Amino acid sequence: MSVSAPETPPAGTPSPEFRHFDLTALPNAARYKLLAASVVPRPIAWVSTVGEGGAVNLAPYSFFGLMGSDPPVVAFAPGNRADGSPKDTAKNIGPGGEFTVNLVDYALAGAMNATATDFPPGEGEPAALGIALTPGNQVAAPRVALAPAALECREVQTVTIGNTRIVLGEVVGLTLRADAVQDPAKFYVDTAALDLVGRMGGPSAYTRTRDVFHLVRQSYDQWQAAGEPLAPPPASEAAGRP
Repeated sequence: MSVSAPETPPAGTPSPEFRHFDLTALPNAARYKLLAASVVPRPIAWVSTVGEGGAVNLAPYSFFGLMGSDPPVVAFAPGNRADGSPKDTAKNIGPGGEFTVNLVDYALAGAMNATATDFPPGEGEPAALGIALTPGNQVAAPRVALAPAALECREVQTVTIGNTRIVLGEVVGLTLRADAVQDPAKFYVDTAALDLVGRMGGPSAYTRTRDVFHLVRQSYDQWQAAGEPLAPPPASEAAGRP
């Protein structure tokens, strides 16, 4: 679904009121509520790893993002259990370990949410919940068979800041559902066809990602010539482009 791009507020529009929160003076629960409700939508990393006994762990993390492309790097924060011990995802990855980030579409949202259940350490969510897996192409960690996109990764660094653990992984392979690949030779992807979901604020709020509008980036010369932002192109012109 494409919608019209928002118009730039006219000059002289009154400024809204703001309220500042000193996060250094607040408890963690308050910081989480404020930030999780403000930084939205957040993509969901549904991370699959393999434990020492061979059980596959599958857990969702919305503190996740793509950090670059040369090399391609993702970052996500698996956090700790209530007792301070690392969750299975972080334990299974370890230094230089492999993992797969499965992206979640609307059809898989319920299954993804089910894997957020606090299963006992070592118990594999896919086996317990009947989630089908398929082998990875370049890493040992399998991918969710029906996931529309999967990023195969190797850990390059794990950063710990207080109780926040951030895993940085190089993406070595990408699997996409074929119907979403518009032009393999030109690497065009129909993002809307993936029907991905994102995390919103609150404990249970999610959003779909098909409500799209397009804005064309302009050069400095174009900006000087136009004197104002360029009008967005028709949706068909920008479809499949970043």
